[in-house]
Amino acid sequence: MLDIAPELTQWCAQGRDFAVATVVATRGSTPRQPGAALAVDAAGTATGSVSGGCVEATVYELCRQALATGTPVLERFGHDENDPFAVGLSCGGAIDVLVTPVRAGTPAADTLTTALAAAARGEAVAVVRALDGPAALLGQVLLVRPDDSPDASPDGSPSGSLGGDVQLDRAAADAARAMLAAGRTSTVRTGADGSWCGGATTLLIETTAPPPRMIVFGAVDFASALVHAGKFLGYHLTVCDARAVFATRRRFPQADEIAVDWPHRYLDAQQLDARAVLCVLTHDARFDVPLLERALRLPVAYVGAMGSRRTHHERLRRLRAAGLTGRELARLHSPIGLDLGGRTPEETALSIAAEIVAERHGGTGRPLTGLRTPVHRDPPPARRAAGRPEAVAPALRASRG
Repeated sequence: MLDIAPELTQWCAQGRDFAVATVVATRGSTPRQPGAALAVDAAGTATGSVSGGCVEATVYELCRQALATGTPVLERFGHDENDPFAVGLSCGGAIDVLVTPVRAGTPAADTLTTALAAAARGEAVAVVRALDGPAALLGQVLLVRPDDSPDASPDGSPSGSLGGDVQLDRAAADAARAMLAAGRTSTVRTGADGSWCGGATTLLIETTAPPPRMIVFGAVDFASALVHAGKFLGYHLTVCDARAVFATRRRFPQADEIAVDWPHRYLDAQQLDARAVLCVLTHDARFDVPLLERALRLPVAYVGAMGSRRTHHERLRRLRAAGLTGRELARLHSPIGLDLGGRTPEETALSIAAEIVAERHGGTGRPLTGLRTPVHRDPPPARRAAGRPEAVAPALRASRG
């Protein structure tokens, strides 16, 4: 749902009633991941998507029905090759979709409005909704912010409620902050005591966070093309170079930040999370070696460096001499990018972006033709500090395949 926060924020500001359908769980090959949403207002206007087209029409009607009845519904859409009239996913997977009506002026709608507005501003927030349990929980919304957020309450309590149970709200908030830290959207089962056994409730936790950072070191022609590709992928882009004549806004109009500084000194001043991507395009030992000494010891998602194989081997020699271990050096993607055979800055940027995407999602970088792996694979598992992923409960479900 947070993926369409800008549109829904406008709907809330206009006082519209609407229903939102959210993918809460997936199995097998599916086109959209948990958190993807389709919303329909009282006039029939729709925004978003839950399946890329396979079941949109049926989900649209479910939204209209939920808006009319005021009752949430949970549906599963799968694939039945023996029934040519069945509504399902042609890719062979299955999705569970939660449809929730949102009526303007209710406490749940007010909490959701605040959450959507924060997400639309690019702030880190988590929205928690119950998928089973007492009827009082269904349709309720809990808003959770990171502990270090300037908008977080002094005692760490969340906004809104899952039905008035303070202990359940706090347990849900703990699980949500764990999801926020991992940047994940998923379901968990948790009880009021924080455990996942006994009388636990299944919760959908959706998170959003500021865009991940991509820092491009070296204001070269390849950097301009990579900035364009990085913006397309949704990164917050910084170009850093010690040479002021090259690191200019005119040369990099799409960059969010231009830093004129020695690369290693700039990196020392940054606070980066585990999603950050560092691309070193300088291929000059004066810049590369002190920068990579630091970069390869940071818990970031990707570190890549441009250069020929000869440059790469000389760079490794210098880094070993600087004290980096074999394990640290193994994190370096060099020469940077996948082997696409291209030569232009744009083709090189594409190969770098492709490698970053493959690293993020555990892809092979090989052609899908001939591979036996699923086209749509689950993201790499993340550690969770609270809760345990579960299949969503069947309490509201009427199977559709």
